[in-house]
Amino acid sequence: MSEETKNVQEAAEVASQDEMEQIVSLKKGDTVKGTIVKIEDNQAYVSIGYKYDGVIPIRELSSVHLDNAADAVQVGQEVETKVVSIDDEKERLVLSKRAIDSENAWEELEKKFQNGEVFEVTVADVVKGGIVADVGVRGFIPASMVERHFVEDFSDYKGRTLRVKVKELDRENNKVILSQKDVLDEEFEANKQKVMAELKEGQVLEGTVQRLTQFGAFVDVGGVDGLVHVSEIAWNHVDKPADVLSEGDKVKVKVLKVDPEKGKISLSIKAAQPGPWDTAAEKFHTGDIVTGEVKRLVNFGAFVEIAPGVEGLVHISQISHKHIGTPHEVLKEGQTVQVKVLDVNPSEKRVSLSIKETEEAPAPAPKSERPSKGSSVRKEDLGDNPNVSLSNQGLSITLGERFGDKLSKLK
Repeated sequence: MSEETKNVQEAAEVASQDEMEQIVSLKKGDTVKGTIVKIEDNQAYVSIGYKYDGVIPIRELSSVHLDNAADAVQVGQEVETKVVSIDDEKERLVLSKRAIDSENAWEELEKKFQNGEVFEVTVADVVKGGIVADVGVRGFIPASMVERHFVEDFSDYKGRTLRVKVKELDRENNKVILSQKDVLDEEFEANKQKVMAELKEGQVLEGTVQRLTQFGAFVDVGGVDGLVHVSEIAWNHVDKPADVLSEGDKVKVKVLKVDPEKGKISLSIKAAQPGPWDTAAEKFHTGDIVTGEVKRLVNFGAFVEIAPGVEGLVHISQISHKHIGTPHEVLKEGQTVQVKVLDVNPSEKRVSLSIKETEEAPAPAPKSERPSKGSSVRKEDLGDNPNVSLSNQGLSITLGERFGDKLSKLK
């Protein structure tokens, strides 16, 4: 036997002995490393240097539900597994990647939890009440902890990468709660303080309408929402913000107030636009006749809006040619009227108006040619003639006939 042949036989014997030792030493619960060599729909095959390949069932690949084994591993990937069972007669070696991942995960998760660490996860599945991710164990993100805003449907979240923090950890009950909302809230607050420090009262900037409520509109100005109260949306009266604004609208706003302590920003859309009184002097002149709407009635007159945000007073004496006790006798709120501009004073935001001067004055009543019955007759009107006729008073007798000599005594 040649020396070369002898060496080959010795090497084979050593290999055979090593293989036998491996077979003998491999038992349930052992941890072994290997390489993925094949993937089927519901399992992955692993070469660990044993006389046959081990198999990882899909349920042992991950702590979360998988539709396909390829969702967890790829061919050529090195994995660490635990021996679940050995059946040499059937050449069946079952391994678990999930068991090793779980053992390793708890220590890492505990560190992340204590340090408040932010890390990325991939959404593996959408379930009732939230979504789940594989973090070595099953990590659950409740629906309320996914975003800062309400999300109705999470169906398109599967496969997304989220940045999360460990919210709750309970190893005994195999419970891991994650939160992306906490991460987003912290980032939002940090950005909010930065933006608020840069905002100045009186500053005019562009924003985007984010939300509409009954009392106003929230406008995003650099990643921070400020409130435009309904009274600050327009110069004219607005019943509901939704009547004039829509979510996503780009608007110019003026910063009214910044309160870093309360985290509140007050904004105004109307203040960022020219006010109606700024153009009133150019638009209205003394003597102009314009159309307006009666907005309010008071005892001393009526306020008529002649342009959005511009109201003028029609004094009660300027409402009608005839005498009236109160404006309510001839006017009602919401009524459209013609008015004449008597005076314009933009600096004091005051306009004097008249309704009656837009109407033709009625003709004066004709004077009566003879006094009515019962009219008094003065002595000085009679003169020295005692026989002055009272036929104009509707009487056919004379004073002399009626009173006789009594009149002579008056001379």
